[in-house]
Amino acid sequence: MSVGSVGSVGDEVREQHTPKQQSLGTAAARNLATTTKSVPQMQEITSRWLLRMLPWVQVQGGTYRVNRRLSYSVGDGRVTFVQTGDRVSVVPAELGELPALREYGEESVLAELANRCEQREFAAGEVVAPAGSAADRVYLLAHGRVEQIGTGPYGDEAVLGVLADGAYFGEQSLVDRDATWDYTARAATACTVLVLARDDVLNLAERADSLRAHLAGLAALPHQRTNKYGEAAIDLSAGHVGEALVPHTFVDYEGAPREYELSVAQTVLKVHSRVADLYNQPMNQTEQQLRLTVEALRERQEDELINNRDFGLLANCDYGQRLQPHDGAPSPDDMDELLSRRRGSKMFLAHPRAIAAFGRECNRRGLVPDSVEVAGHHLPAWRGVPIFPCNKIPVTEARTTSIICMRTGEAEQGVIGLQQAGIPDEIEPSLSVRFMGIDEQAIISYLVTAYYSAAVLVPDALGVLENVEVSRWR
Repeated sequence: MSVGSVGSVGDEVREQHTPKQQSLGTAAARNLATTTKSVPQMQEITSRWLLRMLPWVQVQGGTYRVNRRLSYSVGDGRVTFVQTGDRVSVVPAELGELPALREYGEESVLAELANRCEQREFAAGEVVAPAGSAADRVYLLAHGRVEQIGTGPYGDEAVLGVLADGAYFGEQSLVDRDATWDYTARAATACTVLVLARDDVLNLAERADSLRAHLAGLAALPHQRTNKYGEAAIDLSAGHVGEALVPHTFVDYEGAPREYELSVAQTVLKVHSRVADLYNQPMNQTEQQLRLTVEALRERQEDELINNRDFGLLANCDYGQRLQPHDGAPSPDDMDELLSRRRGSKMFLAHPRAIAAFGRECNRRGLVPDSVEVAGHHLPAWRGVPIFPCNKIPVTEARTTSIICMRTGEAEQGVIGLQQAGIPDEIEPSLSVRFMGIDEQAIISYLVTAYYSAAVLVPDALGVLENVEVSRWR
């Protein structure tokens, strides 16, 4: 039998066993059917709780001024360092954060002071400065955690506070020759510290006239009476009897209050006229393009409200309201400490990984966090204050993040959002879409703009628990 005949026999066998198609196939049927479809989806969309829960204040003229009572507190910032291999140096201009060097701007002198800082390493548990000893140097904490240890009412140890990267202590030694340590500074972890001795500062001042004049002027300043918040005191009298002399007083204001200008986020949305004309059924293409663009713009807005260096919550938290976890992971004790720094806390903001880390700490102690309902959603809470997830709070490569706690509302002297509703071509409050025309390539352009900012009315309205470890498992 030939090869050709074998092939034809095989074809006949396949024809006998392959059933003939008796109905229209699905592939062909789809060409005549209208499919059920979703609108375009976008993974970037989040719950954006900060935008939903922040009270928004109408700002006319694009600027919001925060008037405060006069405050004398200075030098309460952070110090920035530069690392080269295993060597750490302080940025010279950052020495201006020290109270004794505040507003001193001679760059060459600050650079010389930075060069005189000595790098030292401390092991966990090592004492950096013992209580009662003479304070004759400033410590700049480049990396690690340092505990401030005092004596409790019964002679036991009491942790007064925890300092972390960028903090400094011993600053009073630069202006007071008789200063002593009120507490023991002890390394809680391995620490890298830069030490600036008072003698080095005074020796340099003998050669640098500007530094000598600055320190002399600082010593000549009269002592300002303040309350515990650093605000100018208001003289009052209480509990007196008879014809006691009632003190005279007035409330002084800041001479140059901070002003918040509305920030802007913009983009130009482009849609081809052919797409807008022909492909609008069953969904309007222009509307869908605009919807997703607005979603992305709102996501960026929330990110800016958290991370912007000018008005973002993380950057604008007062140094006195920044706390460090006592053991790295966010514990119930740390959350209590964060709550205790302000009255009427309305919300926590935390990265989902930080919420999970806090849950692990609660589980370890056998505690069950509260649960509250907000806008139909069940959220974890602590002491009745809801903990809102926010993935805009960064998690560093070292697996650390921050937890924000704040009081909100203008009437409560809290944190507020700023916007200007009623702008031209507005589609949402303080968000507009303007038609920009059609170019020679038949592409339609729309300018999408959002105006926003945030303001902290008084420092204690906002607190941050920093350097929270989110990868610790026990």
